[in-house]
Amino acid sequence: MRGWWQDLTGLVLPAECAGCGRARTVLCRECRTALTGAAPRRVRPVPEPAGLPAVHAAAAYAAGVRAALLAHKERGALLLAGPLGEALAGAVRRGLRDAGAEGGAGGGGARAVLIVPVPSARTAVRARGHDPTRRIALAAARELRRGGTAARVVTVLRQRRIVADQSGLDSRQRLANLSGALEAVPGGGRLLAGGAVVLVDDLMTTGASLAEAARAVRAALVAEAGAETGAEAVRGAGGKWTRTCGDPMTAVYTGEIREGTGERTARASGGRAVRTPRAPRAPERAEAGRRCGPVCAAVVAAPSDSFAISRN
Repeated sequence: MRGWWQDLTGLVLPAECAGCGRARTVLCRECRTALTGAAPRRVRPVPEPAGLPAVHAAAAYAAGVRAALLAHKERGALLLAGPLGEALAGAVRRGLRDAGAEGGAGGGGARAVLIVPVPSARTAVRARGHDPTRRIALAAARELRRGGTAARVVTVLRQRRIVADQSGLDSRQRLANLSGALEAVPGGGRLLAGGAVVLVDDLMTTGASLAEAARAVRAALVAEAGAETGAEAVRGAGGKWTRTCGDPMTAVYTGEIREGTGERTARASGGRAVRTPRAPRAPERAEAGRRCGPVCAAVVAAPSDSFAISRN
């Protein structure tokens, strides 16, 4: 109730710029330029957590951008979701371009872009009256679709246990706090396997949240790949089959089939030799996780010093 009431009052009552306080505007021209005026760039936290995908940010977390994010998240300034989503969409586009995964644009059978927001704690959502990251993600998806990119939000991650408040924790403490904290909802791997996965959040500081979200996405996709392998239909001799999971992962069965390769020869009714693929072993599951993980990650803002780091 709090959310829609604040949204309504923001439409009918005089507002002030969330960034600088200028009267009668939700976000003034100067603050909007600080948010969306520069080209999104690659950002890296120090230290960079293991498993963190490439992250692009639209703006530095300072001055008006910081004030606008806090107003949207903590004070329920819901009309800011539009400009914040526009900024996030720009970061998503840049990430896809740098990853060579712009296939979601222009249709023609290209894969969709699946925007996966990092989930907020249920207690935080209840206290705020809305889920700020999901709201911004929805606005970003609309902006991407207006530009011709087949994008949709897929809310498949959830917290599997209670985590401590992240404020005041350093990078190592945040990693320990979030380790194993997220998981995909039942059936989430099936949804994630249908396109190019982009993780999104409103802010990146240490990268711990995005790294944990990436781990949960990879785990869901690996589990889905294993389930598909186990359920693969039996084909006749000389047949071949392919499967895609996030990024293309192809397996082709041809020629002689041997037990040593992990494939089995069986006899179907009528005496015809058929093949049944086995479930992937641990090294293959790890490879599936790498190849089927998120394409990239995108955030509205990141600390200024994370923009200055350039590493090969």
